[in-house]
Amino acid sequence: MAVINVTDDVPGVTVTNMTEPQTGCLHDYSLKPSDLKLLEKADVFIINGAGMESFLEDVLSQTSDLQIIEAAAGIPTIMEESGEANPHVWISLTNMETYVQNIAEGLADLDEENAELYRKNAALYSDKIEALRQEMHSELEGLQNKDIITFHEAFPYFAREFDLNIAAVVEREPGSEPTPKELADIIDVVRQTGIRALFAEPQYSSGAMETIADETGAVVYTLDPVVTGESVPEARDAYLDAMRRNMETLKEALG
Repeated sequence: MAVINVTDDVPGVTVTNMTEPQTGCLHDYSLKPSDLKLLEKADVFIINGAGMESFLEDVLSQTSDLQIIEAAAGIPTIMEESGEANPHVWISLTNMETYVQNIAEGLADLDEENAELYRKNAALYSDKIEALRQEMHSELEGLQNKDIITFHEAFPYFAREFDLNIAAVVEREPGSEPTPKELADIIDVVRQTGIRALFAEPQYSSGAMETIADETGAVVYTLDPVVTGESVPEARDAYLDAMRRNMETLKEALG
């Protein structure tokens, strides 16, 4: 969504998602032949960075002339228990403003003729992000409960932004079902802390969350890490809309 906004009405620029809109996080994504064909035709490849795209080495080995812009460049990362950086930086609105500027400046450097357009678009979009950031801080700072349990490791930056405490994570990596012991440990956390809200994600099955809810009486809500979306102009406000829904969900679950 950031790229769509930064390139809005810039002549000669076409934005295409390399992956399907509903692919989700790209931690373990495997390149397909069609991906490489698409990248061979591209002038610029805009990535998240921060270790998200594990396939990038394969891209560089086969498309040496491709210009790459790392949207997360310079954003301080949170380290996971594994010792790796958590790449989900965009779920913090503060980080998202930097994300947008990185994209705009990267494109401006590569396409000087349209540099001012990129920067103008970035400023307009950043103003929207900043307005929402201030609104969310105002709405969420008075939450009575700050403890949450999330589906996977997508929300540390979001939690830090809004002073939330992630008490447990159900699946460290999407698709890696928790073991019976891991489920039992999380159930114990819920019972010991009195946490009443569990947060699933719209991109993945909520089966494990439902099991925990059945055992504890906690309620399953949905938080969107905004890892999916269309690369079409109509989707330009999709990030803002998703974050606003997250705000309303937190108010309902924790207020």
